[in-house]
This record gives sequence, C-alpha cells and structure tokens, in this order.
Amino acid sequence: MTRQLGATDLDIAPLVLGGNVFGWTADKAASSAVLDAFVAGGGTMIDTADVYSAWAPGHQGGESESVIGDWLRSSGKRGAVQIATKVGMLPGEGGAKLAPARIAAACDASLKRLGIETIDLYFAHQDDDDVPQEDVLGAFARLIDAGKVRALGASNFHAARLKSAHDLAMAHGLPSYHVLQPEYNLVSRHKFEGELQDYCVTHNIGVVPYYGLASGFLTGKYRSADDLGKSVRGGRMAPLLEGKGQAVLSAMDAVAEETGATLAQIALAWLAAQPGVTAPIASATSAPQVEELLGAMALELTHEQLERLTVAGV
Repeated sequence: MTRQLGATDLDIAPLVLGGNVFGWTADKAASSAVLDAFVAGGGTMIDTADVYSAWAPGHQGGESESVIGDWLRSSGKRGAVQIATKVGMLPGEGGAKLAPARIAAACDASLKRLGIETIDLYFAHQDDDDVPQEDVLGAFARLIDAGKVRALGASNFHAARLKSAHDLAMAHGLPSYHVLQPEYNLVSRHKFEGELQDYCVTHNIGVVPYYGLASGFLTGKYRSADDLGKSVRGGRMAPLLEGKGQAVLSAMDAVAEETGATLAQIALAWLAAQPGVTAPIASATSAPQVEELLGAMALELTHEQLERLTVAGV
C-alpha cells in the first residue's frame, strides 16, 4: 500500500499527516491521540515545520516539533514513522530564510525538539532569491553528509527555480530536491498543474500537496454565505462559493452517493490519483477526524469519477 516518494529511498503511505495543528488547535493530549490513530491506521509520514505555530499568540515556533518529539519519546514509535520538517520561514540563529548558517542552526534546533538523530525529509519551506542556489544546496549537502538529513524537498517553489536547482545539483555534484510540496486541491490547481506538474513527472520528483481540503471547504462545511461564520476561516471561503466551488461540491456530492465515501475522502483520493502526486497532506485535531481521513487511502475512484471531478473544477 506504500508508494516510493520520488527518487528518494522513502516508501510512504498515500496520506501524510499534517502537523501544523499540533501544539496549536490540538493540545498535547489531542495531538498524541491523532498521532496514535494515524500510525494504527497505516499512516507513516508526519509533516511539520520549525515555524509551526509561530503565528499563534504567545508562540515562537517549534511548538509542533516539540509535541511530535514528546510523542516519539513516549510512544517508542520512531521506527514506524518518517519525519518531514522544514526550514526557511522562521528567522533565528544564522540569519533568515535559506542562508547556509541559518539552515545549519535550524536543522540542529529541529533535531533537538524532535528528539531524533536524522530528519527523513527536510524541506526548503520557501525559495530564497537572496542566496545563490548552489550555496543553499551546499548547506543541505553538509547536513546529508553528517547524517542529519536523508532526503531533500522544496515547498512553494516555481517551476523555473525547481529546474535551476536541479540543473545546478547535476552540474556540481550536489543533492537535488526529490520532493515538492505545493498548494494543490480540487479548487486550487493553477499553482501546480502545467509546467510544474510536468517537470515533477518527468524528473520523478515526488509530490506531497498541502491544503488538500482547501482549509475545510472540500469537506462541504461551507455551502452558502450563511455558513461563512462557522469558523475563523469562513471569510476566505466566499471567493470559492462565487467561483467553481459550488460545481466542485455538486460533483463531489454525486461521487459520495455512488461510493458512500465522505467528501474529505473523495478530495484526498482525487489528489492521490493525479499524475506525480505520491500522497496528499491533511491534518486533524481528533482521532475520529484522522480515522476518516485514513479512509481515503483505500478509496479508489473510477476513471469516470475522477474525470467528472476534474472537469467540475475547470
């Protein structure tokens, strides 16, 4: 049931657990319950970042990694999971973004919070035009050589920059980004489809998209203007209701009637079936939520159902 993640040596389940909520909207106990349920249901990769959740009042970043680290120590399940984290959005020792000294310091800080010796997948969280790409890749290479990182990924990179990084790596014997983490879902497709997706498919770059449920829109929670007050995210849903969102939800409703699956499962199964995609990322704040999401791993939509969903969002 696992899939090889691009050209890395990582085999992962076709759903990645997002750690952005840990230590934020999910406290330590809720986070541990989610992590336990994810592993019990066959999940393998946990995705976090050093910046999670610096945006919350009183937080400084690193809260998610610390919660995951506590769970790894108490559960003894380090051998059952792969840990992905990121550098490039949390300022700190060594500078900002992807300065080599910042990468080195941030990696050590993440390893300490997580309580592990090696990060399985380390992402550049965002591109940094101010640092030459060969310097960035050189910093990552030193981490790999030191045994602190197994594989590299890029998040929020455009096609041209992903290509130039790959070309530099090939020319100078540096490690490549073998994984991409873009925003991608049934109602937000322009940032990935086209040149970027084609490049990933051609060069065997594994794709693990975030916002797979469009911040909850694709669960069917927001179907009219009256629903926008249901959460703090509701205001962001208005453009989706006015655009293609209603057509996508209607197509998902029809597939739900045919399959008995929930809308969240359908949204994630559609993503997992797209060319280049290894596994979508989704987060949960309770064990029942993660158990629902895990159902997407066993849901196989027909070609006709996939096509209907795809066309609805065009």
